[in-house]
Amino acid sequence: MPGFPKQKVTIIGSGNWGSSIARVCAQNTIRHPDLFEREVRMWVFEEKIDGKNLTDIINEKHENVKYLPGINLGENVVAIPDVVEAAKGANVLVFVLPHQFVYKVCESLRGVLDKDCRAISLIKGLDYKNNNLLIFSEEIEKILGINCAALSGANIASEVAEEQFGETTIACRDPKDGEIFYKLFHTGYFDVNVIGDWRGLQVCGALKNVVALGAGICDGLHYGNNTKSAVIRRGLLEMRKFGKTFFGGVHTETYFESCGVADLITTCAGGRNRKVAAAFIKSGKSIDEIEKEMLNGQKLQGTTTSQEVYHFLSARNMTQEFPLMTAIYRVIYEHAPPESIALDLRTRNVKVDME
Repeated sequence: MPGFPKQKVTIIGSGNWGSSIARVCAQNTIRHPDLFEREVRMWVFEEKIDGKNLTDIINEKHENVKYLPGINLGENVVAIPDVVEAAKGANVLVFVLPHQFVYKVCESLRGVLDKDCRAISLIKGLDYKNNNLLIFSEEIEKILGINCAALSGANIASEVAEEQFGETTIACRDPKDGEIFYKLFHTGYFDVNVIGDWRGLQVCGALKNVVALGAGICDGLHYGNNTKSAVIRRGLLEMRKFGKTFFGGVHTETYFESCGVADLITTCAGGRNRKVAAAFIKSGKSIDEIEKEMLNGQKLQGTTTSQEVYHFLSARNMTQEFPLMTAIYRVIYEHAPPESIALDLRTRNVKVDME
């Protein structure tokens, strides 16, 4: 882009997905030296690994040994333990951290960023506040006063890091931002499509994790593919209905992008929400205990979103309009019989307009 200042990129977050996406960005800042500064800064919440700072290990080995072991991130990825220092002077912020930390991090960045800074959210969740559900890209925009796009798709972090082919979707308001983000994320193995429906994209990214809990419950009960497919299909219908009912401007086409049906299929087949929910069934333990045992300090998104969606629907007396999501919540948190996942599907259906 002639005459365009070089963009300095900072990744806000360093879990397995944050580390994987930092690797993608680092490859593309090298591939597009006319558009990006070579160095990609990555904010890392400091931890001790065998008595050594994780940031020091990453900067010496170019590997996140805790969250993405065995993968070279690139020599141009620099780990920084202070989020303000990491973001200072950045033109592009890539938010990829658990959604419970978004507000605290954004508040620490208020007044620090340059006026031409833009952001993109890779956070798969919605925020429940005052009986309402909020979109994270819009919340980031409100706090920081900058444009914030969103990225979501059928993207298991380890597969992206191993350069297995996959697709993703970016949604933003400004086409110029879309051009920059396309060049920052698109590779031969990570195929990007840019759309305008940022709300629909983020509704899909949040709710597919809830449906994946239902798929995991099916696996834990040793149900067959017919039942699991029914749960996935009904889940897609409820996802679409939820977006259309509660978020203006959501497009049906978005549900057929990578951020929609593809991400739903991937998460229900191999994501962490499915795995943990399957182990939870008949374990005699709480979902939080199973999460701690299986995820090496990382957090599920589906369980938190399930709670938020249930409380949101309850406040509107609409739980009966979303029987699958309601059943999933009750199995996970109210000790409802796991078999109710399938029983509720037999007795109810989701009515949606087919425009």
